[in-house]
Amino acid sequence: MLRVMRILTGLQPSGKLHVGNFFGAMEPAVRLQDRGEAFYFIADYHAMTSSHNPAALRENVRELAVDFLACGLDPARAVFFRQSAVPEVNELAWLLSTVCPMSLLAKCHSYKDKTAQGIAANHGLFAYPVLMAADILLYDSNQVPVGKDQKQHLEVTRDLAVKFNETYGDGTVILPDPIIREDTAVVVGLDGRKMSKSYHNTLPIFGDEKPLKKLVMKITTDSTPVEDPKPTEGSTILSLYKLFASPADYATMVADYERGGVGYGDFKKRLADAYWDYFAPMRARRTEILADPGWVDEVLAAGALRAREEAAKVLERVRRAVGLI
Repeated sequence: MLRVMRILTGLQPSGKLHVGNFFGAMEPAVRLQDRGEAFYFIADYHAMTSSHNPAALRENVRELAVDFLACGLDPARAVFFRQSAVPEVNELAWLLSTVCPMSLLAKCHSYKDKTAQGIAANHGLFAYPVLMAADILLYDSNQVPVGKDQKQHLEVTRDLAVKFNETYGDGTVILPDPIIREDTAVVVGLDGRKMSKSYHNTLPIFGDEKPLKKLVMKITTDSTPVEDPKPTEGSTILSLYKLFASPADYATMVADYERGGVGYGDFKKRLADAYWDYFAPMRARRTEILADPGWVDEVLAAGALRAREEAAKVLERVRRAVGLI
């Protein structure tokens, strides 16, 4: 009997969520809730590879849970849980690590990138892809949405799954397929580079109106006079405005750029207003959620129970295959 397609994704609780997080991961995840059986988790174990502040971890986990729910995650349509609430993931990670070649981990760019940024090298950071593979394989996930820059991560999971099945028998773990979001463009930050906490160029999803709009007004522009046409190629303002504005409003801004007679200050104001209006329903939902904090705990607890039910089935099959039972 065929079961429903199972989709899995996880987000790290690493601080305030920004517009790049929303369009790169959260908004696609919300849309995928209707395409299959969705399992979404808060990757708190993964966050510990680069941060060892317990208070910050608790706060970030809570904030991510609230924000994801406010942005449209529906616990009636998706299983939502904390990674650490499913301890079975650690056993599967260990079992996978016993067949994982060191060369497979050594080639992973995530480890190289983070150590290059000054993050201290540790076993967790190096073995990160094995735990990530366990996250995926523990729930018999069929599809995993990833951006093009994350494709290597899923390739490692697939390599490990193949190696494990070659060692212990076909079907011991299910081989997942990527959902590559080819249409997901890089969300530019306030300085024109990719939006990233590392560059300190992010635009938060939630916060107070005045300081957030003030961030938009700080976008760097060239010195083209008000009366002259403005270059559209590589425009940070236009790139961000396209995310929030209607197609008609975006076309109007492009036309105003090309015609001239409108200054960058006006364009920034339009962007700030569109950005603020876009997230208005989510801000309202967030206020409702914060008024009933116990509900978030209930959602995560129920999600963990459901996740552990599935994890137990997979782990029993794997333990039997490797000879532990």
